[in-house]
Amino acid sequence: MAASKVLAACLMLASQTYSVPPAVLVGIYKAEGGQVGQEVRNTNGSYDLGPMQINTIWMPDLAKRWGVSEETARRWVRDDACTNVGVAAWIFKTHLNETRSLSQAIAHYHSRTPVHGTKYKGRVIDIMRQNGLIKAKQ
Repeated sequence: MAASKVLAACLMLASQTYSVPPAVLVGIYKAEGGQVGQEVRNTNGSYDLGPMQINTIWMPDLAKRWGVSEETARRWVRDDACTNVGVAAWIFKTHLNETRSLSQAIAHYHSRTPVHGTKYKGRVIDIMRQNGLIKAKQ
């Protein structure tokens, strides 16, 4: 199966598993622009991993939840598309539960710093509009 079809199936499964809108996950995926196996170093020394660019700050929590080493968690998140998208949906749902706001959860997926999160949220919403995932402004 083509990688794009696998990723699409993973996005739908993660959306259903965590009860989050699939359009938002697609918007985040397109905004992040990551790929399976990718590690992008950040200025703070952390890395963003895989298609949904999961930050390595999540590795201690994930390793503990999964009962594996942080290196194993990192490898799974970086190298497995469905694990990566599932973790992204879980992170997004965590922010959604905390903020009770779809737009705030999108912002927090990127950053809790308002200037960065607001800019990111705008980019994700624009991507969703451009791809016909939400209605264009009237």
